Amino acid sequence: MTVVVCLAIEPSAVAAQGIEVAPFGGYRFGGGFFELVTRQPVDLDGAPVLGVVVDVPLPSGMQVEGLFTHQRADVLLPTPLLDSGSLWRMTVDHWLGGGLQEFRGGRVRPFLTGTLGLTRYAAAGDSEIRFAVSAGGGVKLFPSPHVGVRLDGRLFATFVDADATFVACAPGTCILAFHTDVVWQAEFTAGVVFRFR
Repeated sequence: MTVVVCLAIEPSAVAAQGIEVAPFGGYRFGGGFFELVTRQPVDLDGAPVLGVVVDVPLPSGMQVEGLFTHQRADVLLPTPLLDSGSLWRMTVDHWLGGGLQEFRGGRVRPFLTGTLGLTRYAAAGDSEIRFAVSAGGGVKLFPSPHVGVRLDGRLFATFVDADATFVACAPGTCILAFHTDVVWQAEFTAGVVFRFR
């Protein structure tokens, strides 16, 4: 949606700048979502991640960014003493959109990025979708004008459960107590950037 709005507002700027598409791979740490699904501790330090990021450059180094990532892990769940356990295949997908700010032009381009969107958790025929935000940074290296390398580090926060309760009310004022469970994950990725004009 964000990309569509920017294309409608600044079509001439987008035509002049082009679009960057970067498929990537890497590793994501943080097994909180596996423990959320299984409702028990899971010994998993992380798992590989694949994805693609699309950047639509605007003036002044700003870019509209769309991001999709997919992580899959096979997790051995402990079961009663006489059984060796059961293997569950679990996945997490992020669909996020937001912005990226480059701090320098040329061949070496450091950047910061922030996005928001949805996370989908899936395991054993069940899935749930939750709100998520992410922030990160990295560098793009362009040895040629149309092909480069993107090195990226990113932190994800997915809000899995939230509730509010009234603590006290007085005439004209109420105090609410909020509780939310947040799943944190961090990933490091590398990808190839293709710039189209």
